[in-house]
Amino acid sequence: MTPSHSPTTPASSTGLILLCKRPALGHSKQRLAAEIGQQAAWRIAERLLQCALEDLAAWPGAQIIAPDAEQHLAWAGQLCPQALAIAQADGNLGQRINRLDQHLRGLGNTRLIFIGSDCPQLHEQHLLKAAQLLHSHDSVLFPASDGGVVLMASRRPWPDLSELPWSTAQLGAALADACRQAGHAVIEADLLEDIDHWQDLQRAQAHLAGDTRPARAALLASLDTIDHAQR
Repeated sequence: MTPSHSPTTPASSTGLILLCKRPALGHSKQRLAAEIGQQAAWRIAERLLQCALEDLAAWPGAQIIAPDAEQHLAWAGQLCPQALAIAQADGNLGQRINRLDQHLRGLGNTRLIFIGSDCPQLHEQHLLKAAQLLHSHDSVLFPASDGGVVLMASRRPWPDLSELPWSTAQLGAALADACRQAGHAVIEADLLEDIDHWQDLQRAQAHLAGDTRPARAALLASLDTIDHAQR
């Protein structure tokens, strides 16, 4: 059953931002593509994006979709018409997040949750938990099992993220340290798994077994197809 949300709940006063790339053959999930092929990786990237869009569309607070390039802004707007579409600026991921965060706070948003499209294990309850934790902590991080992060939320502007070791196993610890050095009260909450390799997808099958959300069911169907092909 989907919980009801009143206008005064932590979720309704918190914005959810989906950082995304437009899946494309030869561009999407290249570490995964090296293991299962370009076509299969492209299909999985599309399914993963649909899972994240499913979460965004169900969010009771402000919804923001942020594609990685200006030319994909119209595409992103069509994916989630009720969301505010804002293109990411140039630069590394840390610079992009800093600029987007500054822009959204300038529009009056004070509590913001950032997610990507690599963690289908994320559930509404995780997002609600992050929003709730922002009432007692400045920044909330959900670490990934590979050392990265799958969710980052804050009620204060992020510190300078440009020099962090993005896409490495050191990112999670470095991000937490940067926030603490900036004076943030930080909490690291649920440990989840993102998708970079075929083994990650195999574990995702176990996590998502019985999940009735349509996009997750479609992802599981795709995984079953690839699993049979791999044998």
